[in-house]
Amino acid sequence: MSTENSRNEKAGINTFNRRSILLGSTALAAASVLWTSIAQTQTSPAQKPNILFMLVDNLGYGELGCYGGGATRGAPTPRIDKLASEGLRLTNMNMEAQCTPSRSAILTGRYAIRSGTHSVPFGGVADGLTQWEVTMAEALSSAGYATALYGKWHLGSNNGRLPNDQGFDEWYGIPRTTDEALWPGSPGYSPTIMPPEQLMEGRKGEKSRDVRVYDLEQRRLIDAEITRRSIAFMERQVQAKKPFFVYATMTQPHLPTLPNPAFAGKTGNGNWADMLAEMDHNVGQMLDAVDRLGIRDNTIVIFASDNGPEFVRDWDGWAGPWKGQYFTAWEGGIRVPFMVRWPGKVPAGRVSDEIVHAIDLFPTLAKLAGAEVPKDRPIDGVDQSDFFTGRTEKSARDGILVFCADRLQAVKWKNFKVHFYQQDTMVSPPVKLAIPFLFNLYTNPREDTDKQITDSWVIGPVLKMVGEFEASTKKHPLIAMGTPDPYTPPH
Repeated sequence: MSTENSRNEKAGINTFNRRSILLGSTALAAASVLWTSIAQTQTSPAQKPNILFMLVDNLGYGELGCYGGGATRGAPTPRIDKLASEGLRLTNMNMEAQCTPSRSAILTGRYAIRSGTHSVPFGGVADGLTQWEVTMAEALSSAGYATALYGKWHLGSNNGRLPNDQGFDEWYGIPRTTDEALWPGSPGYSPTIMPPEQLMEGRKGEKSRDVRVYDLEQRRLIDAEITRRSIAFMERQVQAKKPFFVYATMTQPHLPTLPNPAFAGKTGNGNWADMLAEMDHNVGQMLDAVDRLGIRDNTIVIFASDNGPEFVRDWDGWAGPWKGQYFTAWEGGIRVPFMVRWPGKVPAGRVSDEIVHAIDLFPTLAKLAGAEVPKDRPIDGVDQSDFFTGRTEKSARDGILVFCADRLQAVKWKNFKVHFYQQDTMVSPPVKLAIPFLFNLYTNPREDTDKQITDSWVIGPVLKMVGEFEASTKKHPLIAMGTPDPYTPPH
């Protein structure tokens, strides 16, 4: 039995077996009606939607034109804005506060603190997801999908914990993060002290290999290569008549924010605006490929950011009306741009302020794709397919827990928010509050600490959410950061 099959059995991922129906010649008409009914309610291989998921890195809420940015940030974003108008655009999409935990939450459907991925790793431990975790890519692969990741991973640096070990048929990109591209040109740096980050590629069942050093030259070129490879993969799968999941995890605008040479100076408004123009172009290239391949109506397209904007100057971003940047529990750190298009299924032109979280994406896409979600562990995400497709105007959740590193820092419930710690920036120490901050985000969207409310009854539903999570950790203990493979749950 292969390792992957063993893991799928543990996760409760079972192959769906159809029952054969023997029909006599006099029942053909009835069978035709029956099959039409079944086809409308089940996802057959021919009907499985393709998935193109474009995730960008540290793009703030207010950067795109459809969120109040674009031209006001020095570069219009017409292609991304048009994508937003063609489906559902969320104004209350929440990610975790850092890159690694957000990417973990998207792929596992679990708060990252459960998986030992609650913080960006800084070396010295076994970083990333254990092999015990089941990812969206593994579930979709088991459901017959071709899967690929091109771009930033940040969920494990070494063979055994790279994308091709976690459900992706192939991958190309960086195992960690883009600020490491600054190392090779730094005064005093030597690869004998700390090896530079490598661009890597790999295929399922094989070890990944180093391609070249990820330096400032490659930093400028990588997103164009991510785009090129994503398009080529879609072309191959359409030719093979196989549904696909392309996870295009682009690296912009993470520091250093440097545009591709083809876009340098294009806007006349500096590197940041040039980068934004490049991002819009790359998204447009992938959308054009979907149209050219004739798969527009059967492709779910998602565009999102992994967390709030950059904090480090001169590359800092803008969270629009919200306070804060990444690594904090302020709205600016967790509320991100998000849009989803699926023609004929997701109604066009919808905008919603209903609460959704990164953890919801795995169960939602699994439902739409006919894949299975693990049943042997807590899955914090909820299926939002009815909400996305317009069957209901309400989200399937009314609150979220907000973790910063290993701390439960805040809780959102409806339009209210409770902070248990105060942490103003990523470099500020978190201070435990004697009395939690309590905000109404409708009347105090900036979370001004001198404008708190007295609706202390809100603490009731908030503590209920906290209590339910804590109770689940007693039955299913949290995986400690740095846990090596093989991992076996204690219960």
